[in-house]
Amino acid sequence: MSDFFQHVYELVAKIPEGKVATYGQIAALLGKPRSSKIVGWALHSTPSKLKLPCHRVVNRFGTLAPDSIFGGIEIQRSILESEGITFNSDGRVNLKKHLW
Repeated sequence: MSDFFQHVYELVAKIPEGKVATYGQIAALLGKPRSSKIVGWALHSTPSKLKLPCHRVVNRFGTLAPDSIFGGIEIQRSILESEGITFNSDGRVNLKKHLW
């Protein structure tokens, strides 16, 4: 596992329940503001044994992960809703309220 991936995992582990972060936000916090796609790749490659809250990471518009990641967009949304995350009428996470 690369050092960058490890740093992504350490940061994602800190996202509290009821909050979300964006791929770009994580990249910027790690000093690599142009690496949001690599953050996405790291999360896609996360070993399940780490039990990270990857569902708390969304894109810059608050859009959820593609269907293939969590077994369906409805599953990610359901998990987030159970943690108190609210959504705008267009189905995106209310980032004004929940951005970490």
